[in-house]
Amino acid sequence: MTLRLHDTKTQSLRDFVPLDPGNVTIYVCGPTVQSGPHIGHLRGALSFDILRRWLEHRFDRVTFVRNVTDIDDKVLHNATDVEPWWALAYRMELAFTHAYSAIGILPPTYEPRATASIPQMQELIAQLIERGHAYAAAGDVYFDVRSWPAYGELTRQSLDAMEPAADADPRGKRDPRDFALWKGGKADEPESARWESPWGAGRPGWHIECSAMSRRYLGSAFDIHGGGLDLRFPHHENELAQSTAAGHGFAQYWIHNGLVTVGDQKMSKSLGNFILADDLLAARDPLVVRYALAAAHYRSSLDITESSFDEAEAALERIRTFLQKAIRMLRDADADLDVAATVPERFAAAMDDDLGVPQALAVVHERVRDGNTAVAAADRDGALSAFADVAVMTGLLGIDPLDPLWERGGAGPEEAALDALLTAMIGQRAQARAAKDWAAADRIRDAIAAAGIALEDGADGTHWSLDG
Repeated sequence: MTLRLHDTKTQSLRDFVPLDPGNVTIYVCGPTVQSGPHIGHLRGALSFDILRRWLEHRFDRVTFVRNVTDIDDKVLHNATDVEPWWALAYRMELAFTHAYSAIGILPPTYEPRATASIPQMQELIAQLIERGHAYAAAGDVYFDVRSWPAYGELTRQSLDAMEPAADADPRGKRDPRDFALWKGGKADEPESARWESPWGAGRPGWHIECSAMSRRYLGSAFDIHGGGLDLRFPHHENELAQSTAAGHGFAQYWIHNGLVTVGDQKMSKSLGNFILADDLLAARDPLVVRYALAAAHYRSSLDITESSFDEAEAALERIRTFLQKAIRMLRDADADLDVAATVPERFAAAMDDDLGVPQALAVVHERVRDGNTAVAAADRDGALSAFADVAVMTGLLGIDPLDPLWERGGAGPEEAALDALLTAMIGQRAQARAAKDWAAADRIRDAIAAAGIALEDGADGTHWSLDG
């Protein structure tokens, strides 16, 4: 089956045909590091992590670029005398890296900082001026939107219906919708936030950064440009206009992930429903967070509640319990667990249909049920087949609960305490059974079952799992 992806520009599903089948190229807009990551950042990065993993499965090699915007109005605004803008940006960059790593997001092939590509930005601005699509005024440089008839094509807006660009002073603009490519230095901004240029000392506008960095690391044309739905306008619209006006091929496909709401409301600090990544990861297992954020289709709006994480935890426990049961059964039978598994066709079909992760997860859980049935029937071949399928599918999604990645922090204090308590009760039950005190053994088992915990007796002892 051909991989099909929803292209925002055409507003349709398109067969994905990379420019180079041997190397798929992706540019994703990374964070502006003026403050720490929140749950929306995690969901966005995870959406493209899953896309990348699937593309690597389908095409082997993927060059994945995710930038860091480390110079911006907001970064300068949040800096202090104690912590200058560059120190704040680096500290926040590390916070994003930590949060992404915690939920298993693969590091990008390249992660350029905007401040490391200033010459490339100035080169692109000069090209636009030379072609008649940009002009200098009072130390600033603006993109002339009326010089480019295709402006608005990404979001299908007419120019006259657009709001004025709010990213620069209007002191030299020919049209209020013209947006800044270069911002002249201001008296209240630090000298360290200025670079010399043909138009005077200053710093780049936000939009020019990604156009320059994507070209530098991926070339004039590349396969996929990604980001959150909120970046379509003005950021991605402006990127597309300035890159194509300069004569570059730019992105062949535009992919945007949906946003996160909390209790059906947009996240807002004023509403008190703003979920920071640090707080979330302190309260929930990172694998549970990954599953919960991945379970909905990447283009859908994702409403997060406590039950979202509870359901994810229960789903992962079902997967983990089956895998552990299958391993014990197959090891007892001296079966080879290191089998060459192929991706189930229905799973692949779901993923090829615009990354249908919800449908793909349905296949995972169907095979878990098949596997549990096989284990209960002592069907070794059936158990091995299901085990292999579940392992390869969860591996591709990055949610294999037995992956050593998720053991980095070890068990939390609650799980450790539960395990110690159950180990003691299982020991007492074993003693009762050895003394043929069946009534006592049954009472212990019933007490454990009443707490929602299942016991499994095997040749290598008794094992517990949450009964879900």
